[in-house]
Amino acid sequence: MRSPLSLLLAAPLLLANADTTGTAPQEAAPPPPPNQSVERSSEVKAMLEAAMKAGDEGAVNAIVKYAKAADKERAAQFEKTASAWKRERKEAAERRLREAKFLDLVKGRAELGGYFTTGNTETLGLTGILDLKREALRWRHKLRVQADHQESLGQTVRERYLAAYEPNWKIDDRAYVYGAAQFESDRFLGFDERYAISAGAGYSAVKSPALTLDLELGPAFRYTEFVTAPTERQIAARGKLDLDWKISRGVTFSQDASAFVEQQNSTITGKSALRVKLFGPFSTQMSYAVNYESAPPNGRKSTDTTTRASLLVDF
Repeated sequence: MRSPLSLLLAAPLLLANADTTGTAPQEAAPPPPPNQSVERSSEVKAMLEAAMKAGDEGAVNAIVKYAKAADKERAAQFEKTASAWKRERKEAAERRLREAKFLDLVKGRAELGGYFTTGNTETLGLTGILDLKREALRWRHKLRVQADHQESLGQTVRERYLAAYEPNWKIDDRAYVYGAAQFESDRFLGFDERYAISAGAGYSAVKSPALTLDLELGPAFRYTEFVTAPTERQIAARGKLDLDWKISRGVTFSQDASAFVEQQNSTITGKSALRVKLFGPFSTQMSYAVNYESAPPNGRKSTDTTTRASLLVDF
């Protein structure tokens, strides 16, 4: 006779081997959560179409980047759509450039403002600058005319004029060949007339919607008529840097610098500017410019600085 204790220990095994045909059916497992991939894909597609319709390439790139993380199954499709849109957009832009008339591609900016100078002159004055630029498919033309003038008690205390023309022939999307011709006059800096011509290579080291950086380097020739010194004719090396940074919507920082390096006298110029868009074509700008001559005529300082507050009009 089996003891009650042995029956108790064997009970689990008996229950496990028992017939389960009469037991109640188990409760069905809950269905899996609904697949949100289709809904997410539709949202991404709608955002992508809106960005392409607005012509915002930066937004298109951002949405495609988001899609790769949020919807990996359809990321390749979105990337293909964006690539096709960029290609069509580029072809349309090139077609417009080929078919445009000369003046259709000319854009300009006029600047009028006041300035404060230190160095060979310390005074308040007015300045005017006109910049014109024509951007075609293969050629880019840039023209600048600038005049600074100030009179005090009937006497001229600052007088500077500059005219510069630079054509660029584009090799590809970044590299180009440049030519440059420049005239300037600043008798308070020590020269009545100075002419410079140069040719060389240029490269857009950074080219994005928010930041651009152009670099140029090449040989140059300068002819200078000094106020109190003999005329100079010198072979030089020319370098130039143009940087534009869109800090935020309507706010842009720019840094321009150029250098003529020669045996007798080298010249370095630089300009830092912060531009804020006001409304329509109008904007305001604060700038600080430096002109440096390594070997100025006797009685002249080597460095002039100019601080300007200006009103700009784009057209």
